[in-house]
Amino acid sequence: MDVVVVESPAKAKTINKYLGPGYKVLASFGHVRDLPAKDGSVLPDQDFEMFWEVDTASQKRMKDIADAVKSSNGLFLATDPDREGEAISWHVLDLLKKKKVIGDKPVKRVVFNAITKKAVLDAMANPRDIDTPLVDAYLARRALDYLVGFNLSPVLWRKLPGARSAGRVQSVALRLVCDRENEIERFVAEEYWNISALLKTPRGEEFEAKLVSHQGKRMQRNSVTNGDQAASIKTLLEGAAFAVESVEAKPVKRNPGPPFTTSTLQQAASSKLGFSASRTMQVAQKLYEGIDIGGETVGLITYMRTDGVQMAPEAIDAARSAVADQFGPRYVPEKPRLYSTKAKNAQEAHEAIRPTDFNRSPDKVRKFLDADQLRLYDLIWKRGIASQMASAEIERTTVEILAENGGEKAGLRAVGSVIRFDGFIAAYTDQREDGEPAEDGDDEDGRLPEINARESLAKQKINASQHFTEPPPRYSEASLIKKMEELGIGRPSTYAATLKTLSDREYIVTEKRKLIPHSKGRLVTAFLENFFTKYVEYDFTADLEEKLDKISAGELNWKDVLRDFWKDFFAQIEDTKELRVTNVLDALNEALAPLVFPKREDGSDPRICQVCGTGNLSLKLGKYGAFVGCSNYPECNFTRQLSSEGGAEAEAGGNEPKALGKDPVTEEEITLRSGRFGPYVQRGDGKEAKRSSLPKGWAPGDIDFEKALSLLSLPRDVGAHPETGKMISAGLGRYGPFVLHDGTYANLEGIEDVLSIGLNRAVTVLAEKKANPGGRGRTAAVALKELGEHPDGGAMTVRDGRFGPYVNWGKVNATLPKGKDPQDVSVEEALVLIAERAAKDGGKTKAKKAPAKAAKAKTDASGEAKPKKAAAKPKPKAAAKPAAKSKTTKKSAT
Repeated sequence: MDVVVVESPAKAKTINKYLGPGYKVLASFGHVRDLPAKDGSVLPDQDFEMFWEVDTASQKRMKDIADAVKSSNGLFLATDPDREGEAISWHVLDLLKKKKVIGDKPVKRVVFNAITKKAVLDAMANPRDIDTPLVDAYLARRALDYLVGFNLSPVLWRKLPGARSAGRVQSVALRLVCDRENEIERFVAEEYWNISALLKTPRGEEFEAKLVSHQGKRMQRNSVTNGDQAASIKTLLEGAAFAVESVEAKPVKRNPGPPFTTSTLQQAASSKLGFSASRTMQVAQKLYEGIDIGGETVGLITYMRTDGVQMAPEAIDAARSAVADQFGPRYVPEKPRLYSTKAKNAQEAHEAIRPTDFNRSPDKVRKFLDADQLRLYDLIWKRGIASQMASAEIERTTVEILAENGGEKAGLRAVGSVIRFDGFIAAYTDQREDGEPAEDGDDEDGRLPEINARESLAKQKINASQHFTEPPPRYSEASLIKKMEELGIGRPSTYAATLKTLSDREYIVTEKRKLIPHSKGRLVTAFLENFFTKYVEYDFTADLEEKLDKISAGELNWKDVLRDFWKDFFAQIEDTKELRVTNVLDALNEALAPLVFPKREDGSDPRICQVCGTGNLSLKLGKYGAFVGCSNYPECNFTRQLSSEGGAEAEAGGNEPKALGKDPVTEEEITLRSGRFGPYVQRGDGKEAKRSSLPKGWAPGDIDFEKALSLLSLPRDVGAHPETGKMISAGLGRYGPFVLHDGTYANLEGIEDVLSIGLNRAVTVLAEKKANPGGRGRTAAVALKELGEHPDGGAMTVRDGRFGPYVNWGKVNATLPKGKDPQDVSVEEALVLIAERAAKDGGKTKAKKAPAKAAKAKTDASGEAKPKKAAAKPKPKAAAKPAAKSKTTKKSAT
């Protein structure tokens, strides 16, 4: 028997069926060890020696693998076909060697680009050794990321309280988002006018032509800059005679794009399906690992982390055959189409993302897939098959028109396109992101009527419309990924994780699919741009990526690259130790002037304090981060928080209350304020003042006297319960809106219910709570999503509970990370969360344990293990042995 190690349990089950009884396939569940999240895991002074740690769950899995290898004939390492997959194989082998279970057993590395029986068997028949340069590139990348995170974060903590490093690549991605926000803030709109004429042919058919020249001068889009100029040209056209100078019909061919890479799939899934990058990768992972189709589990797509655009020769042949069958012989080009990547520093010589079988059309697998899986597979199948289809044939007609009025002349142009043969468009058409500029001809698709040269045209109407230039659009996830790829920043496997890190650390917020930098994200970026300029430069980061690629190609020594980087980086870190906080604040005041000192409606100097009139406003640093304060403190205690979203200043100042009116009963002033924990309303002054935070969804700008009064009236009496006679009250609590009766709470949907709920509805809600006591104010938790069987037995589900959504397996409940969509939870993520929760619950009573074998802690997708101290209490007897403390690690700074 031979042992085969793969990454996921789903893949292990499928491959075991392919290989048969002569093999035992085990899963590593991703990385089996990582650098401990504490200082000293990489030692530059000791030639970058690295110390690895195996977490609790991986120790158990490695024991299972080691036990199997002991009695085996050989070992096949079959982890994913990329740099991370190669690293996992290296880690597994290194641990097995340390356990002394390998001996003289043969060890081979196999890679397959698709989970199909043929691909797996072909790979097993053609094994190789572990790719050492690829592992070296992984080690260099991991060391670089660690060194940046653990050395830059302390600098940020000292100089910008509350901030921490976003990471080596993440910091550069964040800079892109922040730079775009700076462009938007500094943008000055310019006026321009569009002028066109609605004309009629001698045959009575109308069409529109646009102004392209005036008095022999070529007119660009923004050439007409004011109403007077527009009115003058409109007057000319109103009295002009129009004649056709020329008509040119030109055939144009449009070729299909290549099959998807990781980044282009994420971009297309965003624009066409509305998927986030992480959601795209989760669904693609499932399609790659395998779907049960008629009793057989088969991978539907090839490996989804790649920047290659080529397809295997047999796949090209299969695609061409499928085109002939489903679209007809005319749609098959004379020669197969071959593509080459244009991405900067492209590497990882894998195939593009394509269907494993082009004859398996979306309609044939529809009943086996859920909605998101079907939509993504449909996208991949159509793009893959379109890449081997004939060109679209388009006839583009351009009509040049002369308008004459006395001695004045103007030129107009009408353009129309007609598709003569749809070609690949029959399968797939690209879709632009919002704000993305149109390609030539994209906005001129309309057909033109019959128009002949030298014939006269009748004027129907002259249109002159005023417009203003718009700032560049904010990045979406898709357009940011596209920009990062163009600059050579990051790699296919890092894009989704990079965006997730920025979101989790609240450096960016997503609003209507657009990425907006949070104020603390802009502070971190401005600090790095001023004091660590080199390390957030786009070219520097891209050059470092290129060096990592050269390491993977065996062209550079990985430790040489680390030495070169560390020498300059360490010197920069040392220089910042002498940096005064006042220097930092002065630099940030200038770099973030539009954020810190927004323009005032009255035109007064935004840097002069509005309260005292003499002090200068400036950024200040406090325990909870940065805020704006007056230089005359403590005589003037004016402060203003930076906005938590996007950049505009908060509606209400920290100590600059906005008067809303007087309480009709107490006659105390009611004010709107902003504090460290957000905006709130207050009645009166001093320690006895009544306060209430604004509920979720209520913006400071929307708060008026009535809303403030209603908040300050909470909790309010709803009425006496008809059965007990005791009062029912409604209010806002730690866990949200509620009604309370005789010590029993029941949750309400929103603040509006608190303010409007009547006695009958309150009694009903309390009765429902009593009938379903499955949580404070909730009915018994119901499954939001079924995840399938746990490897150790028992169903896994995603549920909604008292503290938000969580993953359930038996009696193990693992809370989802903040902001995680319950519908986006994958099996692999659930297994990690369950393992971590089970490890934390390990010291509790047996009644709390999960069914079957209790899972242990597992690293997350980024490889970070986060165990907590878990020392058992010593027995009360003097002879009791003290419990051994588990190894602890600090929270990762990276």
